[in-house]
Amino acid sequence: MIKTIQISLLLMLFCVIGTRSQAQLKRFSIGPYVETGVPTGDFKDTHSAGWGGGLNADIKLIAGFGVTGSAGYMRFSGKSFDYSAGGGAVGKYSALQAFPVRVGVKYKFSIPLLYVKVEGGTATYTGDYDGTAVLFAPGVGIRFLGLDVEAKYESWFKDGDRLGFFGLKAGYNF
Repeated sequence: MIKTIQISLLLMLFCVIGTRSQAQLKRFSIGPYVETGVPTGDFKDTHSAGWGGGLNADIKLIAGFGVTGSAGYMRFSGKSFDYSAGGGAVGKYSALQAFPVRVGVKYKFSIPLLYVKVEGGTATYTGDYDGTAVLFAPGVGIRFLGLDVEAKYESWFKDGDRLGFFGLKAGYNF
């Protein structure tokens, strides 16, 4: 948790410095986002669709390339299950809550608005789950003016387990 807060503060400091130094060039943008995720594999058997939000930043480099980063919160509700052979005894999986911190590279095609992105980072679990997972998230998106919409597949790896979900992320960058 402390590490996530430190990384988030570092990202925000980086954003403030970048805003001041490159505001006139419009090479830096920052803004809020919301996202939803639909679990896949074994993860879909234990958890329902998730939602989250956070802060995203982009820095344009050269020839269509850029770097991107985000820090946020994500929550997947636990599903109910029957744990007796005859029925009647019902339990429920705990909700999975995490603070993902992502950094990556982005490539904007010569086709207007379209980009691909690959991110990596960590997802720090809270609540009934604990520890930190490594994440990998490739995606494709469109950006029109400040509106940014991305479709992605994100995987979280921890102790030999993988939690994956298809996600849709929408944000506005200033």
